[in-house]
Amino acid sequence: MIDFGRIPRRGFLQGAAAFCAAQPLLALGAEKPATLQGRLYKTLKIGMVKTPGTLVEKFAAVKEAGFQGIELNAPGYDPKEVRHAIAETGLPVDGTVCASHWSVRHTDPDPAVRAAALKDLQQAIRDTHAVGGNTVLLVVGRGSDGPEKEIWPRSVDNISQALPLAAELGVYIAIENVWNQFLYDHEGDSNQTADKFVQYVDDFNSPWVGMQFDIGNHWKYGDAGGWIRTFGRRIVKLDLKGFSRKENRFTKIGEGDLDWAGVRAALLEINYTGWAAAEVGGGDLERLKEVSANMDVAFGLT
Repeated sequence: MIDFGRIPRRGFLQGAAAFCAAQPLLALGAEKPATLQGRLYKTLKIGMVKTPGTLVEKFAAVKEAGFQGIELNAPGYDPKEVRHAIAETGLPVDGTVCASHWSVRHTDPDPAVRAAALKDLQQAIRDTHAVGGNTVLLVVGRGSDGPEKEIWPRSVDNISQALPLAAELGVYIAIENVWNQFLYDHEGDSNQTADKFVQYVDDFNSPWVGMQFDIGNHWKYGDAGGWIRTFGRRIVKLDLKGFSRKENRFTKIGEGDLDWAGVRAALLEINYTGWAAAEVGGGDLERLKEVSANMDVAFGLT
């Protein structure tokens, strides 16, 4: 099995396109960073962008709002149109979200559905590579598709068939922790750990599978900082939203009772460098500027 502690993290830097850069390992005595400034790069989901106009105009608004990248949904776009928007605005596509993963699932008991899920994932990888991105966010399935002892190997076997393509094109399959009743106890308390997620990722035995860790999604079930430390270098990207345990609802980034100081400390401890994607309610340019500013405050980027 691959030791993820020895796989250098690929850092994602601002530019016309994202590219990977290996980071020194803390285990080798590298000095810990003091701040996330210059190490955390802001992106958001295309569905948050409610500004009118062409794709070029939407990309321009995202850049004006202070973001350094954008995530698209794939399959579902024309790569030529996207490359034009990138060229016109200088805003890169850092990655995508697999468009069909909730409805066409790798955990489905029907082999035909799993074959369709694999086909969509492979196309998402191709489309992501075609526009310069290097992550495809994937919800692997639902716990309601069967007992864990069945859907765990079923989904690993299906997704693994996309690994040769992911390796060839240099695109990470980034598994998101979501409320899908899989790899955690949906009815459980807030003392749960990330151990099952870690084992699941490790079962792929590939550096091209990691976590797109959603900081807000599992604050209800466990300590976000502790989960980050447990995942370590398996985290290839972040998703961001707040959460209030007291009110049992998602919040704006930086609000709620999520321990943002603990999150920052944990990210610094694992020497994280990379993209962080907002996943909250979007809107017009002013709303996007507000989301960008909230991210700056939550992570000390100002």
